[in-house]
Amino acid sequence: MEHKWMKWAQQIQSISQSGLAFSKDVYDIERYEELKDLSAEIMSEYTTVEKDVIKELFAQEKGYQTPKADVRGAVFEEGRILLVKEKINNKWSLPGGFCDVGLSPSENVIKEIKEESGYEVRYKKLLALLDYYKHPHPPQPFHYYKIFIQCEITGGNPQAGLETSEIGFFEEDALPDLSVDRNTASQIRLLFEFLRDPDKKTVCD
Repeated sequence: MEHKWMKWAQQIQSISQSGLAFSKDVYDIERYEELKDLSAEIMSEYTTVEKDVIKELFAQEKGYQTPKADVRGAVFEEGRILLVKEKINNKWSLPGGFCDVGLSPSENVIKEIKEESGYEVRYKKLLALLDYYKHPHPPQPFHYYKIFIQCEITGGNPQAGLETSEIGFFEEDALPDLSVDRNTASQIRLLFEFLRDPDKKTVCD
């Protein structure tokens, strides 16, 4: 579900950040600062987050803004998919997180799966590269790309991590309460399509 107000606010923030990164004119800099303040005000108006908190979040971003990359692992066992329970909200998600600098997407997902579930895995296939705002996620201040990578278990044992409290395998029609800012039910159903059809082409949306 697309939140038009969030998309507009993100675009205003992105323009202001790029302008502040490259502009030398003092008057232009002042206008870009006003745009950044306006984007924070819009987001605060339509969410429960205070404007100052959003401004502080934006202040940490420098240079030309691009979408952030979030990688998620799809690990199947006996027709079920691996999910981990997030401590932050007690809801379930595919193991994964933001990509770390210096690691490839596959290296990132292998690391995240190990840290969050205890399983050692190897890369199998890139299943999907999805735009956060073309799917029913709740609004977020930044623009994200979701990278879903299928992996195979090679070792390890189920073990909770610093950010997770439980590990489990779930059937497609028996999914638990999902952390929808990380993954949606429709996305997980899409991943099951690859389990049924290993020749299915990578989805880019």
